[in-house]
Amino acid sequence: MQTAGIIIVRGIVQGVGFRPFVFRKAIEFGISGSVTNLGSEVEIRACGDEFQKFLQAVSRGPPMSRIDTVEVRPLAGIIPGGFVIEPSKPGSLSGMIPPDIATCKACIHDIDRRNGRYEGYWATSCVNCGPRYSTIRSLPYDRERTSMVAFPKCPACGKEYADPLSRRHHAQTIACRVCGPVLTLLDPSGNEVRTPDPVMETASLLDQGFILAIRGIGGFHLVCTERSSGELKRRLGRFEQPFAIMVRPDILDQIVHVTPADREMLNSPERPIAVMAKRDPSSHQQISNLHTLGCMLPYTGLHHLLFHYLKNPLLIMTSANLPGYPMVTDIDQAMSKMNREVDYFLTHDRIIVNRCDDSVVRDGHIIRLSRGIAPKRTKIDLGDRTILGVGPELNSNATIYKDGFTITSPHVGNVRNPQTFSYLQETVENLGRLLGVEYEVIAHDAHPQFLSTRYAQRLAKESGAELIAVQHHRAHIAATTTGSCIGIAIDGVGYGDDGTVWGGEIFAGQAPDYERVGHLEVVPMPGGDLATRFPERMLYGILPEDRVLDLLASRGWTDIELGILAKQLGKKVNVSYTSSTGRVLDAVSALLGICRERTYDGEPAMKLESAACLGTATPWEPEFIRTGRAEVLSTRALCNEAFSRLERLSPDDRRGMNDIAESFQYNLAGGIATMAINAADERGLQDIALSGGVAINSAIRNTIRDQIEKSGHNLVVNKEYPLGDGCISFGQCICAASGRNR
Repeated sequence: MQTAGIIIVRGIVQGVGFRPFVFRKAIEFGISGSVTNLGSEVEIRACGDEFQKFLQAVSRGPPMSRIDTVEVRPLAGIIPGGFVIEPSKPGSLSGMIPPDIATCKACIHDIDRRNGRYEGYWATSCVNCGPRYSTIRSLPYDRERTSMVAFPKCPACGKEYADPLSRRHHAQTIACRVCGPVLTLLDPSGNEVRTPDPVMETASLLDQGFILAIRGIGGFHLVCTERSSGELKRRLGRFEQPFAIMVRPDILDQIVHVTPADREMLNSPERPIAVMAKRDPSSHQQISNLHTLGCMLPYTGLHHLLFHYLKNPLLIMTSANLPGYPMVTDIDQAMSKMNREVDYFLTHDRIIVNRCDDSVVRDGHIIRLSRGIAPKRTKIDLGDRTILGVGPELNSNATIYKDGFTITSPHVGNVRNPQTFSYLQETVENLGRLLGVEYEVIAHDAHPQFLSTRYAQRLAKESGAELIAVQHHRAHIAATTTGSCIGIAIDGVGYGDDGTVWGGEIFAGQAPDYERVGHLEVVPMPGGDLATRFPERMLYGILPEDRVLDLLASRGWTDIELGILAKQLGKKVNVSYTSSTGRVLDAVSALLGICRERTYDGEPAMKLESAACLGTATPWEPEFIRTGRAEVLSTRALCNEAFSRLERLSPDDRRGMNDIAESFQYNLAGGIATMAINAADERGLQDIALSGGVAINSAIRNTIRDQIEKSGHNLVVNKEYPLGDGCISFGQCICAASGRNR
C-alpha cells in the first residue's frame, strides 16, 4: 500500500481555502509533509500510514473548489515530521480564481456577535466567502498579489490566519476594524461626514429620502428607498427603465411570487438578482412599470449592516453607470460623474482591481453573467489551440479557451461606447494574464464594422494568431449545444451572411456548420437604427399602408413627417432589411400604443410582454412562404391580423389590447416552433436548440417548448450561459475551434 507521494491538484484551487483544508486533513490522518501553491495548481508532499485516506479527502476538496485532475508522483527522500503550509511559488496557470461570493452565515454571525472581534465590521470574510476576483492581480492567490496587500494584518488577524483550527486560516481577505479597509461617508463636495458609524448614518440618510452612491465589492451602486425612486429616475433621466431592488428576506414573498428554484438561487453563494413576477402587477410602479421585479438579497456584510439599521424593508440598488457602460469603481470617478445625481457617497479604501456587476437570472436562466457566476469556467474539449472569443457588440463579454477549459469573463456591456470598449480590452488583458495565455486563434463577430472585430484584427496582427469570423446567431446555437440539432435563434440584431440584419433564424447542422433553413419574413427598417428607437417606423416598414399612416397621424405625426417616412421607404433611402424577432415585437408594441419610443434596450418587447401577461391568447392562422430552401414565417400576416383586431376594439378596451398582445406572442412563437419542427422532421433530428434574447420572454419560450415537446422532439435551452448575447463569446470559441470562418 502506498504511504507517500507528491500530489498535484489542478482546477479551481486558488481562493477557496484549499491549503488550509489540506492542512486540516493532514492533521486528521497523521500525515507529514507540506502543501504549496504552484501558479494555479497545488502541490502536496505527503507521507503517512493513512496516505490513501488522505488522498481521497484532498481529491474531493473544500466546498468552493472545482477539481479537474489529481496526479500522484513518487516521493523521494525523507519527509520531516509535522505538516506545513509553504510559501507559494511560480508555476502552471491552468486553473482560475473563483468569482466573488456572498458573505457566509458564519461571518454574518460574527458581525452580529456582541463584543466579538468582528462586531459591526463591514468587510468581515473568511476562507469560505467574500471578494475574490475583484481583488486579485495575479496568481498564485496570496495576499501580496491582491488589493488586500495595502492592509497588513494586525496581531489578532495574524493569529487567526496562522491557526489551523480557524476558518480564517490562510484566508487572504481576512481583516478587522483594526487593520482592514475603512468606510468613509462623503458629501458631494468630497468633505467627510464626521460620524462614529458611517453605516448607521447611511441608513438614516436613506430613510430620510436621500440618494447615495455606495461602493461595494465590484463597483458603485446608486441606492435609495422606494419613496425616492421617482426622484432618482428624474435625476438620471431614466424615467421608464426598471430598477433592481435589495430586499429584507422576510418581506420578499409579500412582493413577488418566489418559486423554490428562485429561492434557492437567491440564497446561494452567488446571490444574483432574480427577476420574478409581482404579486400585484400594478404595484411598485415607480420601481418597475413591468409585471416583474428584479430582487436580490443582501450579499455582503455592508448590506447586512445597512438593513440592520434601516427602517425601510427594501432599497433600490442599481448599478452606478449608464446602461451598457462599465461599472464605476473609483471614488474620484464616481464623484466627477455622479455629484449631481447623489446626495452622499459611502466609499471604502480597498481598490477594486476587477470590476463586476450584479448577475441577473430569470426562471432559472441567466440574463447577465457576472458577480458570483463569472469568471465562469467550463470543461470542454476544443482541441489543443488557445482561442480567444471577443464577443458581440451589445451585452458583451470575452471567453478564453485553454487546455480543455473555457473561461468566460463577467459582463462587459455595449462596446459601441469607447469606455466599454476600453473595459473589454482591460478584461481580456487581465484574464489573459491570470491564465498565462498566448492566443493561436481569435474569433470575432462577422460584422466587419464592430469595434470588437477591429480589436480582434489588431490582436491577431500583433500575435500572429489565426483570425476567424463567426456569424452571431450560429454562435448562439453553438453555445447551446455542440451536437447535431435544429437551432432557433431569436433576438434583436445580428449581421447575416447576406448583409441584412438577422434575428429570427432556424438553422440545421452541427457546430460550426449550420445551414439557414428558415427565418422570419425579411422586412424593411425605415431609417435603420431610427426604427429601433422609434418602433412606429418599424410598424410602417412591416405594414406600409395608409391605415398605419392614419394611426400615426392620430398620434401626432405631422404631414411632413409622414411624407418623409413614406418617401424614405418608397425610394429605399436609408432603409435596412431585417428578419429580427425583436423588431417585430417592437412594431406590435408600437401598434398597440404600449411603447412608442425605446429608452432602454428591449423596452418595447418587455412592455408588450407585461401587457400580454394579463391577456388570453387565441390561435391565428399562420402564413408560411418558401424562399429557396428556407421556410419563412410571414410576420406581415401576423401584424395585419393584430391591426385588424385592434380596429375592432373600442379605444378604452384594455383587456382586448392585452388579448391581442398575448395572441401575437403566442402565434409568433407557434410559427417559429412550426418551422423548427418541420426542419427537424425533414432531417430526422431529435434535438431543437433555442437561444437569443427573445427567449427570455417566458410566454414565448414556453409556447415554443410546449409545441416542440408535443411533437416528440427535445428542446435544448442553455442553463449555464445567458440566453442573450452573453453566450456569444463562448459560442465563438466553439465555432472557431474548427479553424473555419462561419
